[in-house]
Amino acid sequence: MGQIFAALPDPVKLDSGLLSGIAGTTPEVRVFKGVPFAAPPVGELRWREPKAAVKWEGTRAADKFGPQCMQNAPGGPPAEGVSEDCLYLNIWTAAATATERRPVMLWIYGGGYNVGAGSQPDYDGDALARKGAVVVTINYRLGAFGFFSHPELTKESDGRAAANFGLMDAVASLQWVKRNIAAFGGDPSRVTIFGESAGAGLIASLMASPQAKGLFHRAIGESSSWTTASIGRMQVLKEAEQAGVRYAEGLGVKTMSELRAKPAADILRGGRGPGPVVDGVWVPADVGTIFAQGKQNDVPVLTGSNRDESFGGQPASSAAYVENAQKKYGPLAETFLKVYPGPTDEAARDAAFNVGRDEMAWVMRNWARMAAKTGKSKSYVYYFTHQPPAQANAKGGKFGASARGTAVHTSEIVYVFNYLRGNRAWTDTDRKVADTMSSYWVNFAATGNPNGKGLPQWPEFKESAATNAMVFGDTAEAGSVLSPAQAAFFQSYYDSLYAR
Repeated sequence: MGQIFAALPDPVKLDSGLLSGIAGTTPEVRVFKGVPFAAPPVGELRWREPKAAVKWEGTRAADKFGPQCMQNAPGGPPAEGVSEDCLYLNIWTAAATATERRPVMLWIYGGGYNVGAGSQPDYDGDALARKGAVVVTINYRLGAFGFFSHPELTKESDGRAAANFGLMDAVASLQWVKRNIAAFGGDPSRVTIFGESAGAGLIASLMASPQAKGLFHRAIGESSSWTTASIGRMQVLKEAEQAGVRYAEGLGVKTMSELRAKPAADILRGGRGPGPVVDGVWVPADVGTIFAQGKQNDVPVLTGSNRDESFGGQPASSAAYVENAQKKYGPLAETFLKVYPGPTDEAARDAAFNVGRDEMAWVMRNWARMAAKTGKSKSYVYYFTHQPPAQANAKGGKFGASARGTAVHTSEIVYVFNYLRGNRAWTDTDRKVADTMSSYWVNFAATGNPNGKGLPQWPEFKESAATNAMVFGDTAEAGSVLSPAQAAFFQSYYDSLYAR
């Protein structure tokens, strides 16, 4: 039998012009790379709501990724291949015709709102496309280009707010999907947004944003919520505006026209962006408050985190651990130290790690809990405990691991995408976990429920249930994430912050 090739008509007709794709990793998948979904946000369009993509004549070859948004290389100068002209997306489809109406999965990358790109190798959509989804990965503006506030900027926006440009980009990409994804065999009425870390945080903001209403129909958040990995309140516009004034002063300027005249590399050197802020328009209120009031875009959600990811820090001693707890938790410190005691220096360091790990797990659980409160949409929670093979670095050591294991931040991504790339010592167990997780994710995108034929039953999240999560170890099995005492403590701390 000969090779099977995707029969999707080529070129594809978009609202901006004709587009020609290329073969994917496997021949039945067609890939379209570097597709503009908005006009380049350069010059006078820097720090403005994205405009419609410029139409083109003839057939555009979608055979290479577009530039990444402006960002620094780790610990250094601007990364290679970056540009302010970066609002591009990529599509993987195995649809044979434009009438198939497959579920759409739009990936939003993480990176602390300051690094990342939809073209990163781990986000290859080939395997998910072969399982029946049309996969889209996007770029969004990062750092000070994507999340910047200034009193003059607020004034010039004429009441439409100006702070969350990266969020605006995500909305623009979803609007593009609504208009164009049917041409790739996708169903614009079954769009799932999924993302990790800052990408998951952006998804939480999209659930709270009136501008995103109706543009997506399910949401998957991996390892972050609206306040990243920990419990807290969101920054508000006035605070962000003053930070913007200080940022401009640091660059030796005062006005927006002066800031827009600065080279992109200078803006990048000026500092990081804060991520989404409560601007009163795109994010009308703290996302936690919006969920508490049941005013979010009410869709099924799937959330979770990994066992070995912790941002809790390492106290120097048991005494320091206790002092930190008293400063952070105040009247709740006594309860905290009963749930997470640290009587010795070593025990305190272990406890601090566990607190960071469990706080993130609670944040994801809380997202699911609050989303389900309307009674209209179901929630599902996972906990990733499988230990991937550690990856060797250039010096022969290991990275992507903590002292407690290798199920660290970002570890689940290659399993979700079912794309175990590179020369790591992948095993049959790894391949089975990847096949299982990716099937759940595609099922959820298709129906709003991850369950399907041949898969262990994933229980719907119920706060009072003893078994309310899917645990992905070497096998998948229903279980729980936090003890009642742990969940109760974090809930009381969260409630105390939102009572202020």
